[in-house]
Amino acid sequence: QMLILSCPSKLRLLEGTLRRRLPNTLQVYGTVKTINRGNPTAQEVLVDSWPEFKVVLTRPRREVVSDDSDLYTNTYTVYYQDLGAYHAMLGSAGAVNWGQNFRILGNLYPKASGRAPQLSSLDVSHADLLNEMWQLGGNEKSRKYLASLIRHFPSVCLLDAAGHPVSWIASYPFGAMGPGYTLPQHRRRGYMGMLNNLLAKQLHALGYPSYGYVAMENDPMQRLQETQGFQRQPNLWYFILHNPAPAKAPTLTPSPAPGTAPP
Repeated sequence: QMLILSCPSKLRLLEGTLRRRLPNTLQVYGTVKTINRGNPTAQEVLVDSWPEFKVVLTRPRREVVSDDSDLYTNTYTVYYQDLGAYHAMLGSAGAVNWGQNFRILGNLYPKASGRAPQLSSLDVSHADLLNEMWQLGGNEKSRKYLASLIRHFPSVCLLDAAGHPVSWIASYPFGAMGPGYTLPQHRRRGYMGMLNNLLAKQLHALGYPSYGYVAMENDPMQRLQETQGFQRQPNLWYFILHNPAPAKAPTLTPSPAPGTAPP
């Protein structure tokens, strides 16, 4: 069974639903977003049912397919929640032109991983986790600071099936992106790249410059931001930490080893 979704209001509703299901829906979401913004490549959307659906398939309209051997133009994207429903759509008359060369783009996730992480924003209840993972955190003052960031400034995260963040990035009062972190067992899946990009767009829409700072030894994050169009600045961003009443006067000369006389 298949339905061609052509109503503009339904397509906008579908875009919002697919966005909430990122990153599972990346290719289909991008195509539907393009359709809703003028549809320059003449795509159309098929679903197995509406408004509830298990499969979304996008394909080029028949009138733009002039060469059955052109697999670049003959590109489909798919998102499905049920493999049986996906197979049923592929078997529906007219859903796919099996007489042409084509490619289908979609995401595969290991069954053992369970439900893919869902896109959300951080909640104040997540402050303890951020405080535990933040390099400058680990105390009550830092936890309150992070809770304040979450409460008042833009953030994005991915939540697991239990609603716990697995990857996140917040923003500071001075407009910079951060702190960000991905739990080790969820790395190398492109999560931080996606969140970094989404938060940069949020801040830009609010009138802030899109910028952040990265530790000098964090080469992977530096490379990620450069691939997303960020440019290295010639000057270093730095902290100055000042304590007006140290508990102990600073030691300016090395202390003598135990058992030896001072110089």
